[in-house]
Order: sequence, then structure tokens, then C-alpha cells
Amino acid sequence: MNRCAWCGSSKLMIDYHDKEWGVPLHNDKKLFEFLILEGAQAGLTWQTILNRRENYRMAFDNFDPGKIARYTQKDISILLKNAGIIRNRLKITAAITNAQKFLAIQKEFISFDKYIWQFVNHKTIKNKFKSLNDVPASTKESESMSKELKKQGFKFVGSTICYAFMQAVGMVNDHFTDCFRYNEV
Repeated sequence: MNRCAWCGSSKLMIDYHDKEWGVPLHNDKKLFEFLILEGAQAGLTWQTILNRRENYRMAFDNFDPGKIARYTQKDISILLKNAGIIRNRLKITAAITNAQKFLAIQKEFISFDKYIWQFVNHKTIKNKFKSLNDVPASTKESESMSKELKKQGFKFVGSTICYAFMQAVGMVNDHFTDCFRYNEV
């Protein structure tokens, strides 16, 4: 069974690749989770974040944007002491800001799903990559998404982070063409 080479031999990464990565996602809470985790990944590997995902869920109230949007300086201090997450003040405060902006988007567009999927015309872009060398770091769609999210006030949403988000939530199918998941998603 062929898989995308990036998942390596880690059981956690293989399970993530086989069950989650690239599957079109339309649940607002899960989209928010991926937005926060992709921002936390900046400068790190996905394996690093995936290893800490359960800790993030506990530390960030199971990614409830309503709760996170109300975090105070006391909450930030507690998070900065939590060894189970990436203890970066900018990333933590970005998660709070992003929760606030996420709620504003939901209010304006009825759902974050409706808003975010507009960047791919509400359907998955199916790429035909054969290796990691073929996969771009960003695209015109991720650049557009990044620009608009920044305009809305979101943080840690550069074009590369947006493209990784798009891959994770199935806005693009970047499974390699010889991967067993390519035609499944």
C-alpha cells in the first residue's frame, strides 16, 4: 500500500495521513482547531504539533472559540507554563485573537465553513503531485486566503500556513497520485 512519503513510519503520522489529512472538512469547530494548530506549527514540524494535539485540546478548552475568545492574562500565564503545548506567547495570544475573529466571521457569514471554502469556490482542488518536490509552499488561493484573513485581523495566517491548512482540511487534495488515499478523498 503506497502512502505519501511525508508521513514516514510514525504510527501517529500514518493514522493522521490515513484518516484525516486531506479529507474535506466542513465542521466549524474542527476547522478552528486546524487553524490554531497550523499557526502553532509555524517554524516547527507537523509531527511536533500532532504529538501535542491532545495537550492542546485540554489546554485550549477543546478548541471552543467562545471560551478561548474570553481568555485573560491569567489564562495566558497558565498556558505559558504548560509544557504540553508550544509555549510561545505570540502563538498563544494569536489563538485568542483568532478565536475572536473566528466568532466575528461566523456571525457575518453564518459559518466559518461557508467563509473559508469560498477561497476554492466551495470544492476541493485535486492536484496531481507525484513527490514532495512537486508540492508548492503556497498558491494563489492560499495567498488570497492569507490576505483576507489578515485583513479580518487574524494572526499567524501567512500564505504557507494557509496552504498547510488547506491541505489538512481537504480544500486541496495533495495526496500523491500513487497514494492509496488520492482517489479516496
